[in-house]
Amino acid sequence: MDRPDLELVLAVRQHGSLAMAARTLRVAPSAITKRLAALEARLGLRLFQRTTRRVSPTAEGDTLCERAVHLLRAFDEVEAELRERQAEPAGPIRLAATFGFGRLWVGPALATFQARHPGIQVQLQLTERLPDLAVEGFDGAIWLWTAPSERAAEWVSRRLAANQRVLVASPDYIQRHGAPRTLADLALHACLVVRENDGGPGQRFDHWRLQRAGETQVNHVPVNGPLSSNSGELVRDWCLAGHGLMLRSLWDIAPQLASGELVRVLPAYAMPEADIHWLAPYRPQTPRRIRLLTDFLAESFRKEPWKRVSAPSAPPAPRRKR
Repeated sequence: MDRPDLELVLAVRQHGSLAMAARTLRVAPSAITKRLAALEARLGLRLFQRTTRRVSPTAEGDTLCERAVHLLRAFDEVEAELRERQAEPAGPIRLAATFGFGRLWVGPALATFQARHPGIQVQLQLTERLPDLAVEGFDGAIWLWTAPSERAAEWVSRRLAANQRVLVASPDYIQRHGAPRTLADLALHACLVVRENDGGPGQRFDHWRLQRAGETQVNHVPVNGPLSSNSGELVRDWCLAGHGLMLRSLWDIAPQLASGELVRVLPAYAMPEADIHWLAPYRPQTPRRIRLLTDFLAESFRKEPWKRVSAPSAPPAPRRKR
């Protein structure tokens, strides 16, 4: 059985008529009749029931047609991939990313990628709201966390890099207030809270989820403080100015940790489930330019470049009365 046979049975099932199938395939009706009869004889099966009004598939014919759909799609995908390999990748890629990670890490990486593939045009939209990728015309998104549960069946997800949200403070704050020794001590400190992405159902901004390295238990720690904002950059500025402790991604504060402007507190703890992922609408055949980009991003972020320079943690200072 070859490709013309598969196209023949699909055309006959679609139109319910040998004459219409012949017109679609641009052959004489007599040729369709002979080819279908020869195919049925070779298989020893009757694939279609013929009446004066309509040609309908038998159970065996339906089974063959369903398989034919997948086989022909596979033929098309192989041909498209082979054609694509012969040419330099080209075309647009439309992406979404969060403001912070997009500006600091995705933007520079995309500039490098585009320089390697000048035929590709990259469009990056920075947003704090994860778009409905297929509906809004995005090829993919570089996002913290994986696909939301309601999109899990429609989107593909690929982990690009591990990410931790860690507790930090300025040396000035530590000198004045000491560093927490236990999670319970956080209740004694001014905790700077980021209220990003409107929270979502059930999200508590006054609780930090913290997990000790090597353990599976997640601790829900209540926190409070006089300052909070929906801007992570503003909260970082408050922390640098010594107004309190904050929970922030390593990729966002790597320069300040390296310079000593910020130091980690309770370094054994971090927030889980904050990894960086590639999200994209499912498609049977992913264009080569998209595959090249996802492989490039995975390689660029795999070693977590924001962790190349480590910084010492703050030793607990003697606690003072507040």
